[in-house]
Amino acid sequence: MTADTDERFSRGLARLKEIDGEAGKRVVASLADIAPDFARYLVEFPFGDIYSRPGLDLRSREIAVVAALTAMGNAAPQLKVHLRAALNVGVSRQEIVEVIMQMAVYAGFPAALNGLSAAREVFGASSETDERRGK
Repeated sequence: MTADTDERFSRGLARLKEIDGEAGKRVVASLADIAPDFARYLVEFPFGDIYSRPGLDLRSREIAVVAALTAMGNAAPQLKVHLRAALNVGVSRQEIVEVIMQMAVYAGFPAALNGLSAAREVFGASSETDERRGK
C-alpha cells in the first residue's frame, strides 16, 4: 500500500461515516470475509475520490444517487442504504418521493414503484428509530 492509497482510504472512511454513519461501516465489514480488497475499493474510489470532490455538496450527491439507483431498478439494497444516507444529509422525505416519482418518466413506472416501496420501508424504519430515541 502506498501513502496515496492510505490517504484515499482514510478520506473515504471519513466521508462514508459523514454520509452513512454506522451503516456504511457495516457494509464494508460485511465484505471482510469474502472480498476485503473489494471493501477497500468501495471506500477508496466512491467515497475517497468521487464523494470527496468539490462541486456538489453531499445532499446533491445523494439526490443523484437515489435517482440513479431508482432508475436502475435492480439495486434495492443499495437504494435503501442511500435513502438513509439522503435523510442523514438533509434531504426531506418529500424530496425523496419527488425524485423517485420523477424517475417514472425516464425509467418507467415499475422502477419508480420499486423505489417508492424501498422508501416506504426506510421511512418506516427511520420513524421507529426516531421514536426510540425520543425524537
